[in-house]
Amino acid sequence: MEGAPARGPSVVIEDLELTYRIYEDVKPTLRKLVAQRFRPRAFRAVEAVRGVSLTAQPGEAVGILGRNGSGKSTMLKCLAGLLPPTGGRVYARSTPVLLGVGAALQQELSGRRNIFLGGTALGIPRKELERRYGEIVEFAGLGGFIDMPMRAYSSGMKARLHFAIASTVTPDVLLIDEALAVGDAEFKHKSQERIVQLLGEAGTVFIVSHALGIIRDVCSRAIWLDKGLIVMDGPTEDVAKAYEDEVKRTQS
Repeated sequence: MEGAPARGPSVVIEDLELTYRIYEDVKPTLRKLVAQRFRPRAFRAVEAVRGVSLTAQPGEAVGILGRNGSGKSTMLKCLAGLLPPTGGRVYARSTPVLLGVGAALQQELSGRRNIFLGGTALGIPRKELERRYGEIVEFAGLGGFIDMPMRAYSSGMKARLHFAIASTVTPDVLLIDEALAVGDAEFKHKSQERIVQLLGEAGTVFIVSHALGIIRDVCSRAIWLDKGLIVMDGPTEDVAKAYEDEVKRTQS
């Protein structure tokens, strides 16, 4: 991932491609097991993202739609620098912050310790974390659970804590992967308000979600991915309606 120019778009993706090599899962037999000792295992290539190009501007919220396996989360991981693309380029004004349900916080540590651990990993000074600790705990709504190990948390509690930590700072680019789909109505309202605040400060947000209501409420633009390709890119309502119609057509 390369830095974007100081002015202009916050994110530019050019002909992004990512191909996985997956070993074939063949039902083993004695003959096949013996044969595999003398030749390499067979594998197949899976094109998770194929030639995706897009540009996002400061203050823009972009929703990413698509069925499971369409390449949505893979694209966000490439944008976050977690997966190196096999082709194309990704430019970002600064390092994007990826917020997902499976966020890498320490399950054996308490929520309190994870606030400082996760905040430090995001580059937030300890003094700033101490100053805003109460605000983070209140936003996450964990109450007495804040001193319990995270392995005791539900997926919704984990998502609330991670969002509260990640949004303590104002990242230039925030990537949200299904993290808003697991909270209750109050948390969704608070998180959407914070996203709007971020957009007002010229941040850029990408949201992956199967909950079209969230995409419609927050995003002015949507991108529909299918089998790693962009099917449609435009105003949220236009893309969401076309996607819904296609889902209904294939299910009927």
